[in-house]
Amino acid sequence: MNSADNFLRARNFLVAHRTDYQTAYREFQWPVLDRFNWALDYFDALARNNANTALWVVNENGADERYSFEQMSQRSNQVANFLRGLGVARGDRILVMMPNHVALWDVMLATIKLGAVIIPTSTLLVPADLQDRIDDGAAKFVVCAGQEVDKFSAIGSAITRISIDAQRDGWHRLEEAYALPAEFSPQGETLASDPLLLYFTSGTTSKPKLVVHTHQSYPVGHLSTMYWIGLRAGDVHWNISSPGWAKHAWSCFFAPWNAGAAVFIYNYARFDSKAVLDVLCRYPVTSLCAPPTVWRMLVQEDLKAYKTSLRELVGAGEPLNSEIISQFQAGWDLTIRDGFGQSETTCQVGNSPGQPVKSGSMGRPLPGYKVSLLDLDGQPADEGEISLDLASRPTGLMVGYDNNAEQTAHAMRDGFYRTSDIASIDADGYLTYVGRTDDVFKSADYRLSPFDLESILIEHAAVAEAAVVPSPDPLRLAVPKAFVTLVAGYAPSRELALDILTFCQTRLAPYKRIRRIEFCELPKTISGKIRRVDLRKQEHQRSDMHARKSSEFWEEDFSDSQQS
Repeated sequence: MNSADNFLRARNFLVAHRTDYQTAYREFQWPVLDRFNWALDYFDALARNNANTALWVVNENGADERYSFEQMSQRSNQVANFLRGLGVARGDRILVMMPNHVALWDVMLATIKLGAVIIPTSTLLVPADLQDRIDDGAAKFVVCAGQEVDKFSAIGSAITRISIDAQRDGWHRLEEAYALPAEFSPQGETLASDPLLLYFTSGTTSKPKLVVHTHQSYPVGHLSTMYWIGLRAGDVHWNISSPGWAKHAWSCFFAPWNAGAAVFIYNYARFDSKAVLDVLCRYPVTSLCAPPTVWRMLVQEDLKAYKTSLRELVGAGEPLNSEIISQFQAGWDLTIRDGFGQSETTCQVGNSPGQPVKSGSMGRPLPGYKVSLLDLDGQPADEGEISLDLASRPTGLMVGYDNNAEQTAHAMRDGFYRTSDIASIDADGYLTYVGRTDDVFKSADYRLSPFDLESILIEHAAVAEAAVVPSPDPLRLAVPKAFVTLVAGYAPSRELALDILTFCQTRLAPYKRIRRIEFCELPKTISGKIRRVDLRKQEHQRSDMHARKSSEFWEEDFSDSQQS
């Protein structure tokens, strides 16, 4: 039996036991793979003479595009031929920065077929971020949407540039691909262990880590994600996520297509709860995945007034509180099921279909993942760091961090991969998320590193020292708040707060925006290190989430001066 057959057998087993967690967890085995190219060996075979919808893109202006599996196979063949003609070879790294346009899926599939390596990149990034990613990721090619072309004008690297919806000097036009033959012949074989994806992930160090995934760790590893969502052939799955982030590949690419389900996309300029709910009523979406920020916004509407085709609701990125879950249960008679994973892995833990959901719990280890909670001494504990046993290494775990043996060894020490996330476990094996072991935090589903934000803050002439921590927010769960000590000669004021916030806004991507600032003397250890733990505790113990101290200013305070 070849690799593709092994993959299908594992996939079919999970689909057959989608509501039987005990059997699925006990008996599932990751498929043994040797030579395997998911796009060629699985997707193209699935697509042959397959007129079922693979990708369904709806725009807020009413435009509606549907592409079958067969069409996606052919379109990606054309793009693969085009990229090969520009010199893309096996192992070359391609930075991909596109919105939810059909060409994004064409390029993803084509790159896999070529054996090249994808560096997914958010359209929110600014030129300095892009330069870092091109340099650190050793990218030779970039593919982006026309509206992003200007961001690359100051990039000094010698890269081949490709765009869609734009015609600029020095840029190749991706539209030319669709005049090429729709048949593609691969050059050489792809090993399952060959690199496929590189994801940048924030950390507490000055440089983000670069996660390496292979042709098996993500395409095959996302069988666990498919199981968590509960997908099957014929489903229409909508994942509200921005391209460039790992979650987009999780649920807008590999998980639904592993199941033979359709990927559904609704493009909008600005999120609107009523518009999203109207779309759910007009289109036969059967499963919806969204970050907690979206669920908190949707629940503000009268859910009972919207009749949908939904069967499954899932959320990931941060824990959902029980009140939100209960309101969806009352409105739609559906339970939002939490899940947990990282850029470094596929979905590790989740509440799978048909199983009891415990309030506040993110579920149990998913098929293929053996999870341990380890205390500071590396011993099993009822509360500890979520860790994966490398003796039964899950296929969905990254290879390591690119060109960083030290960080890889630290993450995978003493026979376990350490996630840097803390959880507790109950007698039934349900895990409840507690928090991070470091200072990285999430805001509106984006992971933020205090180091990155503090580095910008101290560039301001008035800032002597700064510490950034999460501050509770009813919509985003948390927002970045900066505690600032001023340089001698400067005094706290409303005007200075606005100047610092504006200074940071012009230098940071929108999702990194510092939204609150407080002038103070920073708490420190005897050795002079800032005690962020004290600041985090102070913020989480606020008795009034809307109150301000005299030295504290929020972004909302400047609505007439600054875009919120």
